[in-house]
Amino acid sequence: MTSSSITRRPNGKWRARFRDEDGKEYARHFDRKLDGQRWLDENRALILTGMFVSPNAGRMPFKEYAEQWRALQVHHRPSTADAVRVSLEKRVYPRIGDKNMRSIRSDDIAAMVAELSETYKPATVTLTYSYVATIFKAAVAAREVARTPCIGIKMPEVADETVDPKDVLTVENVHALVKAMPEHFKPLVILAAGTGLRQGEAFGLTRDRVNFLKREIVVDRQLVMRNGKPSEFGPTKTRSSNRVIPLPEVVADALSAHIKAHEIGPEDLLFRGSRGATMRRNTFSPLWQAATTKAGLEGYTFHALRHHYASLLIEHGESVKVVQARLGHKSAEETLNTYARLWPNTEDRTRQAVDAALGNVADYLRTEAS
Repeated sequence: MTSSSITRRPNGKWRARFRDEDGKEYARHFDRKLDGQRWLDENRALILTGMFVSPNAGRMPFKEYAEQWRALQVHHRPSTADAVRVSLEKRVYPRIGDKNMRSIRSDDIAAMVAELSETYKPATVTLTYSYVATIFKAAVAAREVARTPCIGIKMPEVADETVDPKDVLTVENVHALVKAMPEHFKPLVILAAGTGLRQGEAFGLTRDRVNFLKREIVVDRQLVMRNGKPSEFGPTKTRSSNRVIPLPEVVADALSAHIKAHEIGPEDLLFRGSRGATMRRNTFSPLWQAATTKAGLEGYTFHALRHHYASLLIEHGESVKVVQARLGHKSAEETLNTYARLWPNTEDRTRQAVDAALGNVADYLRTEAS
């Protein structure tokens, strides 16, 4: 508090006033000097602790403040920006968008979470809540509100995302998918199943990223596909997603034949839509759904091919670190959390190892006892 004072007015009331760190003046009138002094002391403490918020702050509707916040998130990738926009417009604004920032309480947030949980999956609810919590965190930092209402909110339990072995595509399933796909996209299935590329990485793959001589694929970008908007190149999901993947012979043969058949140039995309258009999510999805239905694999997403690739690596004895590197995971922990149930049970091997090492000691103890 840069300055403060309390003076008696001609009408007998006490006028207390102070200026904040920005020099803005605030004043109130009190019947008793003691009450005025108490008000000054409270605001002085708030200013000193960095918790002072202007009495006029927080009057902005949540939607208006959130849109200002969104405009400042220049670091968001296009796909992330779209996800935030859709989440707010579809799930948040209809519920709290018109409420003033300072009027929103924890009960309002809890009610929103409960209502969303009746319609959406736990992971979607949790992600939506995280956007709201982030916006309020920014509002506190900007002194738009004194505190966030996103405290003590109980989230729905997110289901275990560990891949279940029985849900992993078999080699026979992959063959069936290749057979069911249109001719132009058969090599795409082989590519994804044989390298673990994400959908955006596969559609963003150009011929110059495939080194047939070194037998490797360079992944350093992806095709960002957004509904209703043109697809465009963007960075990979995370920095660790930038990687070099060994090119298996079966994938190399499929891609080589595909490149030759379609006369794909060095910088051309390997896979395009009809009439050479860049792939869009809403044009590929019907093709994928038709193929999975025809192959008897309804409900499986393109990502299932990535899980298949991981299962092959694990089945043939690759370490966690190798699987992590091939898939472009941030950490070995992420790899283990996702595929823990695919690694073979090591309990018998543990017993055998201890028995082999300490078996003679046990025999010695039995001999001594007799």
